[in-house]
Amino acid sequence: MFESLTDKLGSALRNLRGVGRLTEENMADTLKEVRAALLSADVHFKVAREFIDRVQTACVGQSVLKSVTPGQQIIKIINDELVSLLGEGSPSLSDHKPLKVLMVGLHGSGKTTSSAKLAKLLKKRGYRPLVVACDIYRPAAIDQLEILAQQEELGFYAERDSKNVPAIGTAALKAAKAGEHDAIIFDTAGRLQIDTNLIEEVQLLRAAVQPDEILLVADGALGQEAVNVAKAFHEALKLTGLILTKLDGDARGGAALSIKSITGVPIKFIGTGEKTGDFDTFYPDRLASRILGMGDVVTLVEKAQETIDEKEAERMAEKMRKADFDLEDFLSQMQQVKKMGSMQSIMGMIPGMSGVKMPDNADQQMKRTEAIIHSMTKQERRKPQILTGSRRQRIASGAGVKIVEVNQLLKQFQQMQKMMKMMKGGGSKKMMRQMETMKAQGGPGGGFPGR
Repeated sequence: MFESLTDKLGSALRNLRGVGRLTEENMADTLKEVRAALLSADVHFKVAREFIDRVQTACVGQSVLKSVTPGQQIIKIINDELVSLLGEGSPSLSDHKPLKVLMVGLHGSGKTTSSAKLAKLLKKRGYRPLVVACDIYRPAAIDQLEILAQQEELGFYAERDSKNVPAIGTAALKAAKAGEHDAIIFDTAGRLQIDTNLIEEVQLLRAAVQPDEILLVADGALGQEAVNVAKAFHEALKLTGLILTKLDGDARGGAALSIKSITGVPIKFIGTGEKTGDFDTFYPDRLASRILGMGDVVTLVEKAQETIDEKEAERMAEKMRKADFDLEDFLSQMQQVKKMGSMQSIMGMIPGMSGVKMPDNADQQMKRTEAIIHSMTKQERRKPQILTGSRRQRIASGAGVKIVEVNQLLKQFQQMQKMMKMMKGGGSKKMMRQMETMKAQGGPGGGFPGR
């Protein structure tokens, strides 16, 4: 989501290379570019102006430390201000049990999906969640919530024939108590725009169930409109937190950077994809780091711990060490990586790689590779050397790809196997000596021949 803003901020900060001291003069052009970058990301003009004023006040007159460059020093200052802008600390939910959460928002913001996502997250934390369908106008929303509840093994409550939302909420509380559920999430109806009927209905439900949290689900792609929606809901309901959705798309990020400052309501969670697992606690410091192109190693490690089986990882490491890695293992590793999210989102968490734009078809290409390997027999996966021309043609037809794609995959896999064999035994030392020789030939810049 923040790729454009990251690129523009990086370009603006490069202007400070070689500067020995930060002054109003050498900061003027840089801060002008930073402000333009924020505005182009759809950050509210008042928020952008106040942000620049705070950065300028913090920067001017500061001597640049010998151990850092002016660019590094201002990145630190901008990072601190971004964290402050997004909301310092890690907003958490109430620890009251049973935890009652009211989900509100406009139609199409992702309330129903977010209700299931939040329930799944709470289940991981040891709760026994119950999701309650309070959208009496859209039977499809009730069906969707029920399907998601079944998929994630969550408690589900609905009264399809009732039109009394407060009564549904009250009955759900009794059902939750009887079923020993300690987290109740109420998925409410939305509208295309905020109106009196919508607000009154949610206010009546709030009075009936007395929620511990009232979370607004806001579409991050709406930009400043999401900020206006948040203001209106907060004035009517006194929100306790926000959930920004669709942050995996091409939203420019202005809502995330403006909404806390304008409304005073903290962002508590973010939706980063369509799957129920694409839902994260919002950490301002981590997002600020990603915006500045410094990655988010902590989240990357957490995702790896959640999705990658430790014993499987140890088994794979041993196979790689022994150079005994076949296409079945390769497929297993790909599937583990896929659980962590899209390739672009993973790249964004790696320091220095957030500016690298993955091809639009990167995830699709991974699916094609999976299809190719799935089209092989077990014996072919374990011994790719037996793949004759006719076998490759059969595999290509089974996977719905051209035979050249099968050949490319096998060639890449053979190269990987050669690397593993070189690393086995004392091969790694030989590789290091070869790299050192090439570096010496390339001169002080360390360039490889042909670069």
